[in-house]
Formats: sequence, structure tokens, C-alpha cells
Amino acid sequence: MTIDSTPLREKKVGSANRNVTEPVLRVEGLEVTYYTDLGRAKALDDVSFTLNSGEKLGMVGESGSGKSTMALAMMRMIKPPGRIEGGKVIVGGTDLMSLPERDMRKARLNKIAYIPQGAMNSLNPVMRIGSQMADAIKSHLTGETKSSIEDRLSHALRSVDLDPGVARMYPHELSGGMKQRVCIAIGILLQPNVIIADEPTSALDVVTQRQVMETITRVQSEINAAVILIGHDMGLMAQAVDKVAVMYAGRLVELSTVREMFTDPKHPYSQALISSLPNLDNKGVFNGIPGLAPSLLRLPSGCAFHPRCPHGQRELQRSVRPEARILPGGRMVTCHLYDEEGHAHE
Repeated sequence: MTIDSTPLREKKVGSANRNVTEPVLRVEGLEVTYYTDLGRAKALDDVSFTLNSGEKLGMVGESGSGKSTMALAMMRMIKPPGRIEGGKVIVGGTDLMSLPERDMRKARLNKIAYIPQGAMNSLNPVMRIGSQMADAIKSHLTGETKSSIEDRLSHALRSVDLDPGVARMYPHELSGGMKQRVCIAIGILLQPNVIIADEPTSALDVVTQRQVMETITRVQSEINAAVILIGHDMGLMAQAVDKVAVMYAGRLVELSTVREMFTDPKHPYSQALISSLPNLDNKGVFNGIPGLAPSLLRLPSGCAFHPRCPHGQRELQRSVRPEARILPGGRMVTCHLYDEEGHAHE
């Protein structure tokens, strides 16, 4: 089940000259399984969504819900014992899942870029920043002159508010925020269509977090890329993204605009996430989510969330796996509380 985004870039198609949106990113039925000694764990279960150029999608959920697996699967960087079992990741009309490995290496950074979690450990400690960035360019563009490469490096570093002189430095000479911005600079070197940022503000102080988020927003606007922002911080999502996708036990359980998510969440898990946020009306009161996220090796029958759900003790929730529903207005929710027309059950 897919949900199309609000049009940002339109083009006319067909003799009727209708304005339609062509999403820059279309994920269809993506599935990832890990084969372990303890059994088979489905880490990503039939995930589908679309994203337009210039849009920013926030992907949230507890640890182990499948967010980082989603990012790595889109980059085709899942390692054994993991395996991409099926699905499509279409960027600019090209299905990345069907590309030969050599072409996929070219697509990384060029069509789709990944800003890894933990920039502190993502840069080669014995190479200067400029050398690492130059290697990325040389691996994709043949015949680039030295001056052309230096121009690209300088432009990318300036785009993330770093002096071009940073190119002559080693990672250990940079602060955490500067390292994170270097990773962003590497990600935008070839102006990709899609940028995936996996918890780009983790381990940073709140001031630096804001600077990094402002940097991502600015470079996104400059190259008109679609951005997927993975994280746990719902407050940060409220300020930074256009749409929010909620993951639970490898499934996409709700996808809506950021305003809808924070004012009227539909899935019980989304409601629990929002209600767990601190607010001024209930100072000192912490509202947690009862229970623990299930092991992917031993998922509950029916709806995976039913053991923790206030509505989950009905027979339907315990025995039947819910399917995605499109609600009036276009938002998607995967829950038995809504009928096939998307209306809430009484």
C-alpha cells in the first residue's frame, strides 16, 4: 500500500494535460529478513511509501523497529545473515534493487546518499577530509581535473558552513558537529535525488543539533532533494519534517503529515508515542508505553502491537494481521480499528 505525497513539483502527462506528481522516490513492498541460529527474523515487512523532491520524511519508532534496516536496504547495504527478500526502491525512474552491483555502486552518492549514524566513527581517521571527499568524486566521475575536484570540495564544505580549509584537516581535529557536517558534505557532493540521514544529531548537544538540522534543511533546499530523517526525537521531528512515518516491529503502521501526526494520531502506537512527550500541562509526569517491543524472532500473532495496545485484547487483534488502510484525507494506518473504507469502528 502506497501513499502519494502532496505535490511539490508537477508536470503535464497525457493528452488530457492533467497535472500529476511524479515522486522522486517510490518504495514498494520492501522486505528484509535475517537468518540466524535462533531462527528467521523479518526486520522489514512489506514497507511501501513515496516521496517527492523537496519533501522531508521523518521515520520514528523504538530501537529495533526497522528504521536503520530500512535505510541500509534502500542503499543495498544489508550484510549477511541479512537478505533483501523482495520489493523495489525506485529513484528517478530507476529501480535500485534490479541494478547490477557495479551500477549500484555508481548510484550511491549519485542518485541516493546515506549520512550514517555516528559521524564520529564514519570518517577514516588516518586520511585528510579532502582526500576522503576526493575519493568519493573520483569513484563516480572519470576525467575530473584536480581543480574541478577542489571546486566541488570547496562548494560542498561551504554549503554546510565549513571553511574549505577543513579539507586539509584530519577527523580528530574536528568537533562532533563539524564531523557530522563533513558527512553531510560528502552526501551532497554529487547532488543526489534522495538523502537518508540516520540519526544525524545523536551524541550532539542541543545547540549543535539545531545547527546540523538547519544545515540539512538548507542543503536540501539548494539541491531540491527528498530527505528521509531517521530518529527518536519526536520534538525534533515536529520542527524539521513535512511527513512522519511510524515503524513498529518492521512494519509501517502510520504515515501522515507532521501536523496530523501531532494533533490527531490514529494508530494506538502513534498515540502512545505522542502522549509520552513531556508537556507543560503535566510537568513531572512521565507517560511511558507499557511493555516492551517484541522480538522479531517471536512476533505475537495477529497485530504485533496487540499485547501493548489498550484495544488489543479483542480476538481480531490477537489472530488477524492488519492491512494498511487509506483514511479520508490520504493518510495511511495499519490497524484493525479502521474499516476498509478507512472509517473508525465504534
